[in-house]
Amino acid sequence: MDTFLTYTALGLVVGAIFAIAASGLVLTYTTSGIFNFAHGAQAMIGAFTFYQVKAVWGLPTWLSLVLVLGVLGPAMGWLLHTLIMQRLRDTEIVTRVVVTVAVLLGLVSLSQWIWNPQEGRIPPMLFGSDSTVELLGVTLRYHQVLCVLIAAAIAVGLWWLFTKTRVGVLMRATVDDPELLKLSGHDPDRISAAAWMIGSTLAVLAGVLVTPVMGGTLEANALTLLVVDAFAAALFGRLRSIPLTFAGAIVLGLASTWLVGYAPADWTWVGNFQRALPMVVLFAVLLLLPQERLRGTATRSRERYETPPVRRAAIWALVGLVGLVAFGGLVSEARTGTLLVGLSFAIVALSIVLLTGYAGELNLAPLAFAAVATLVAYHVGSDGSGPDARLSLTGVVAGVVAAGLAGALVALPALRLRGLYLALATLAFGGVVSAMLLRDTTPRTVFGHTFTVFPNGNILMPPLQVGPVDLADSSTFLWVLSALFVVLGLGVVALRNSSYGRRLAAMKDSPAAAAMLGQRLLVLKLGVFALSTAIAGLGGIFMSMAVVSVSAETFGFTVSLSLVMMTVVCGIGYVSGALVAGLIAGAGLASVHLLLGDIALTHPEYGGTFDIVHHLLLVATALVGIGVANGPSGFLHDVFARQRGLARTPVVRWSGAAVQVALLLAAYGGLIGAALMLFLSVALWSVLPALAAAWFPDPAAARARPVPLELEGISTPPTPALRQRIDRELGIETELTHVPA
Repeated sequence: MDTFLTYTALGLVVGAIFAIAASGLVLTYTTSGIFNFAHGAQAMIGAFTFYQVKAVWGLPTWLSLVLVLGVLGPAMGWLLHTLIMQRLRDTEIVTRVVVTVAVLLGLVSLSQWIWNPQEGRIPPMLFGSDSTVELLGVTLRYHQVLCVLIAAAIAVGLWWLFTKTRVGVLMRATVDDPELLKLSGHDPDRISAAAWMIGSTLAVLAGVLVTPVMGGTLEANALTLLVVDAFAAALFGRLRSIPLTFAGAIVLGLASTWLVGYAPADWTWVGNFQRALPMVVLFAVLLLLPQERLRGTATRSRERYETPPVRRAAIWALVGLVGLVAFGGLVSEARTGTLLVGLSFAIVALSIVLLTGYAGELNLAPLAFAAVATLVAYHVGSDGSGPDARLSLTGVVAGVVAAGLAGALVALPALRLRGLYLALATLAFGGVVSAMLLRDTTPRTVFGHTFTVFPNGNILMPPLQVGPVDLADSSTFLWVLSALFVVLGLGVVALRNSSYGRRLAAMKDSPAAAAMLGQRLLVLKLGVFALSTAIAGLGGIFMSMAVVSVSAETFGFTVSLSLVMMTVVCGIGYVSGALVAGLIAGAGLASVHLLLGDIALTHPEYGGTFDIVHHLLLVATALVGIGVANGPSGFLHDVFARQRGLARTPVVRWSGAAVQVALLLAAYGGLIGAALMLFLSVALWSVLPALAAAWFPDPAAARARPVPLELEGISTPPTPALRQRIDRELGIETELTHVPA
């Protein structure tokens, strides 16, 4: 009985932590319609700041709490809403997800810059670890009891706020109809900002309370992901109900501790399963949620993509293949591996273009499917040992099929749900793969065959050999990988231009209309998800061959999110967006890091300066995703729009091509380096549209007449500036200022 009470008490404490974190998630989602993936990162910043002011600076506990809960939490929420979140209206769900993911990655990078990850920091418990109380024979610390009391108070307080107060009703109205709320004399932005301030404070509170309970030292990634476990609790309440969220968190906490306490000793997988339990529960809850009603009307968003015809795509595919191989010839043998990793990432990013850009479904863990494909390919297709080991084509096919089947399994919630819920399902799958497969180093016997899923936590992926084609040679590998990306990219464009692609577009725009026209949405969703994850698996196998030595961190949670974010930033509706995103995520950042390291070794007196530049680069790269709020179609969409202006000035276009060839020849001749050639090429094609406009003004633009106000916004979505202008012209703002609150 004592054992049961002990594990029950610990489960209540763990559940209370989940409840506090999940309550903040529900609050911000209910009042803004944005699921804040950066909630864990905010908690992490709060935990580090509290440790800094209390343990390092020596401030009293009460003053430290006032600073982090009374100043840092509200300020962080207000800044997030004012600078970022309020600009996400009229954007698709993927844009909203990516912006919060960018905030998450930016905060993690910022924390690792301020607080050296190599230093161990053990946060103290509130009231100290010696202050205890005995309840029903179980000894608990004051800190643990306080967690349960605070969680219960927050659950009751938020329930009362949403159901019994006018402020709570106004908060919910900001999501349902902000324009109607504005007409009634209220300011939806100010109400939403208040909700974000409260939600951020709850995240900081969870961060302060969680690490002393869980034990261990403060670590940015681990603390961020720890709060991600609260997603399952939030889904218990369908992101709306605070009481159900609290109940779900308590069930989750109790299940976690009871599993450890009562599982048989010979169940060697219990430790990994305990880490995966919140994600397993999250997936199970998604399966049990009631079917979502089909959205009948097409939503107007600011995202715009243009799909090229197959013939034009084939021409550019040929140009891209020649360019990739030509650039690869300029790269040193040591840097070719980095380029191969970038191209492999580009293939994985291609799966995101197909699934999200064309079909409107979300996958936040593409590298989890890459991990599944890698493990299956390694176990099925590896032959030989040491440098002579090779991977067979059978192994690659088996890995791709396994990734596709896993994708079909994860897509089960998509048969009834879409959008955010599917994104969370993929996130849950990624968590399960990371906790169960990539950490399973124990030998197991299945049908008389003994094997280890992930031997020693690290596997050496052999290169593929098919007949005379041996990818052990880096030049051959580059040719094959470049050709593979071009073929897959061309196939994706052809699929988008086919009747199947048009059905995907119809499903993305209006599922109800597509269903009325006889489309089988379930088959469409299942098929596109399986095809997308199969492509991700193929890219993952080649990525593992390029990396050679892969570990669990190779397929990490933050790596997947970074790739998804970069693909959206570049242009999730374009194959070229996948290529640029893969090269930046897989090769660009690593190359810059190596370059800065080399310079720092050559000039050690500037080591501190280069360290600052390195951290600034990491933070800026993460925060670039926030810019998606201004240009949700991706920056390549704007680049293509400017380059199309060169069509009427062939002299400028062909002159640019001649200069480009000259730069390439200069690089091959050794006059300039590959990096300088790449920089000059980007600068050249960035400047050409401006030069063409200056030298050859468009006569049609000069004859264009200004559009009358009453016609603006008819053929294109009205912009916020246009809405404000119409309100100003109609005098609506003046009248609203006199409406009593």
